[in-house]
Amino acid sequence: MITVHHLENSRSQRILWLLEELGLEYEIVEYKRDPETASAPESLKKVHPLGKSPVITDGDLTVAESGAIIEYLLDQYDTEKRLRPTHGKALLDYRYWLHFAEGSLMPLLVMKLVMMKIPQSPMPFFVKPIAKAISGKVQDKFIMPRITPQMQFIEKTLGEHKWFTGEELTAADIQMSFPLQASSTRMDLTKYPNIARFIKQVEAVPAYQQALAKGGAFTTL
Repeated sequence: MITVHHLENSRSQRILWLLEELGLEYEIVEYKRDPETASAPESLKKVHPLGKSPVITDGDLTVAESGAIIEYLLDQYDTEKRLRPTHGKALLDYRYWLHFAEGSLMPLLVMKLVMMKIPQSPMPFFVKPIAKAISGKVQDKFIMPRITPQMQFIEKTLGEHKWFTGEELTAADIQMSFPLQASSTRMDLTKYPNIARFIKQVEAVPAYQQALAKGGAFTTL
């Protein structure tokens, strides 16, 4: 039996979605974030030394990191080869987006989230204007000039295809779902109608909705 160590409002939501797409039975062990720091609880370190989510156990195996979990599950259980292209440009595109999600886009979105939270953090009143100015400058001069070309590239790709590798859903779309959902809470998507369409499309997928029903309400931090 596969066990998903599921941290609320985290990347593990997309692993539940993948398992639903594959039609696999699995168990969920739920973990709550610290209400003050939003960190994962120490108990997750009993599963994996870094105490991060997502992480799954399958028999004696423990697999961490979204991309590694996705590839493991496809290798073991996607017998119909439905969620990963097998050759050609579609396979190259699949690999690109599978790694792009966490390697390129998500680090910048995390930085943006941190900068957005700085002015809201407790601090002496006379420091707040300075903190707000610095965080705003970092976003304007460093983060957004790097996120914007990525978002434009994604927008163009989704204008050419229904999904990231073509007209059929793959696990690359599952991987890309989280950073794009996160982007919707950190920037204005009115300039990116194809990205907005993709998010609505994801959230309408029956297997995604089944994952939500089992894993609980989901929001990006």
